[in-house]
Amino acid sequence: MALLEVTNLGISFGGLQAVSGFHLTIESGHLYGLIGPNGAGKTTAFNMLTGMYVPSQGNIILDGVDITGKSPEFISKAGIARTFQNIRLFKGMSVLDNVKVGMHNRVTYGMWHGILRDKVFRERERQMDARAMELLEVFGIADKADYVASQLPYGEQRKLEICRALASDPKLLLLDEPAAGMNPNETLELRETVRKVRDDFNIAILLIEHDMKFVMGICEDITVLEYGKIIAHGDPDSVSNDPRVIAAYLGGEED
Repeated sequence: MALLEVTNLGISFGGLQAVSGFHLTIESGHLYGLIGPNGAGKTTAFNMLTGMYVPSQGNIILDGVDITGKSPEFISKAGIARTFQNIRLFKGMSVLDNVKVGMHNRVTYGMWHGILRDKVFRERERQMDARAMELLEVFGIADKADYVASQLPYGEQRKLEICRALASDPKLLLLDEPAAGMNPNETLELRETVRKVRDDFNIAILLIEHDMKFVMGICEDITVLEYGKIIAHGDPDSVSNDPRVIAAYLGGEED
């Protein structure tokens, strides 16, 4: 069984069919890309996968569990985490605390332990601190754990957001334009980081990205959307040479 099976997924906003007939199969430990021109429906698809939008049709099965139309909290606990196109950190909190926020669905002590700050609370917080530092080490920003998140450079804020998503211990990580706003050096570094995350954590990754060099250099399978419908799917070479994809990005006739 595949990790994620998406079948005939669609959503309408009033009379507008934003996405229709969307299907996707993701295997554990693989890197996938979802690309398409602006307005193609990529982020809308992400929002359905993470429970922010309720699909009008179709099914989403994650590791054998039907998560179609479930709440974001349910889906997070089931094993999907995401980042956003616009960085959404708690910028007034420390880098360490931002990562610990991502562990909220794995907290095992109760309300009274938190109020009393007893032995159970202290031990669990110690474990969370240790795990957060391990994750920050992976991204090379452990030395900035006490910084306020807003003090980090843009590229490191991106890393921190991915780090926070990993703190929820996901099976599938969704990255919404992770290289947006990065310079070439930061993009190259991020590409290696994404590979390292996939390899070290043995999770599947699905990413949206407009940087074609980034996508083609990292993804094993790519799905292309245009006007909410899939127009191509395959490996980077076949997708980049597909006349429909070229027409979608550059204009002109498909033939």
